[in-house]
Amino acid sequence: MNGLSEHTFETRAASQQESDAAGQDGAAAAGAGIIPERNADPVTPAATTRLDFLRHCAHPLLMLAVAAYVYAGIARGWDLGGANFAFVLLTIGYLALLERLIPYERGWLPDRREWGLYGVYFFLTVVGGALAQIPLMAAVSAVAPLHPALPLWAEIPLALLLSSLASYAVHRAGHDIPLLWRLHGVHHVPDKVNVGNNGVNHVLDVTLAQFVVQFALALAGFSAHSLFAVGIFVIAQGYFVHANIDVRLGWLNHVLASPELHRMHHSADKHEAGHFGSDLSIWDRLFRSYTWRPGKRPHRIGLFAPGTFPPNRALLSTLLHPLRPRRYPPAPPPSPARASLASAAPAADRAPP
Repeated sequence: MNGLSEHTFETRAASQQESDAAGQDGAAAAGAGIIPERNADPVTPAATTRLDFLRHCAHPLLMLAVAAYVYAGIARGWDLGGANFAFVLLTIGYLALLERLIPYERGWLPDRREWGLYGVYFFLTVVGGALAQIPLMAAVSAVAPLHPALPLWAEIPLALLLSSLASYAVHRAGHDIPLLWRLHGVHHVPDKVNVGNNGVNHVLDVTLAQFVVQFALALAGFSAHSLFAVGIFVIAQGYFVHANIDVRLGWLNHVLASPELHRMHHSADKHEAGHFGSDLSIWDRLFRSYTWRPGKRPHRIGLFAPGTFPPNRALLSTLLHPLRPRRYPPAPPPSPARASLASAAPAADRAPP
């Protein structure tokens, strides 16, 4: 009896030591921003079936919600600005729940402190964006036609293509132009990718993107309803691609942006960090910034040159960062399509961080 007790005690002690060592290794990897090997939690067959259902249906359900929400908003005459804001909150709630149920990396799940920080950035973005809408809407109203030339069903896909192209151009410029990188780089400081830190941005970066996209759409003559429809789709996709959820879109990755693709964009490796499209991926294909392949995952998330931006928790320093004398390195190396104009090197070697 004593021999059995001693053996049991020794076995438990050895198991505890292995567990402690694994925990220390995982903590060290997380602290370095390195993605550890994923270990599946033990689940029952029934639970596996439910989780597989969620993985396959997460994005289709979101797209069905987009269609239903756009239809209801237009048919019932909702206030479009308020409807946009409400949809942001609904989307965050839906994806935050999925992150708990089918996480891609459990180490990327935000804790309460991080959610609080994300909330501050979200508030600043909403307030700053609302203030920016005053002159923006005045400019848009000055160029927007009173009567659209196309029916709504034809306007929406055309408006989406133009919106996506304009957004891609602004995003890529944010990586290629040093002054704009000092704004956009704030978004790349976190060492994890999740639905909450999609809102970690410099307010001027968000305002600039809004202005370029909305002004381009208004200049092209699209109606307010088509802008609303496109806006709801862009909101859904923008938060979806940042979500820390274990989903795969398969062949749709060649058309739509997805978490699989956008994780590569947040890679700290300049050779793989393309994917500037947050809604459609066709522009990454066209302009040679598509670096993902099935099964590929980034080695580390974060800045190409760590320490070149203040930490996100240093809120005031982050907001003032673009206005300070240039103490940090310029933007990352130029992106593939831009570099190809001056170099014949392979596209993979020209991908930006």
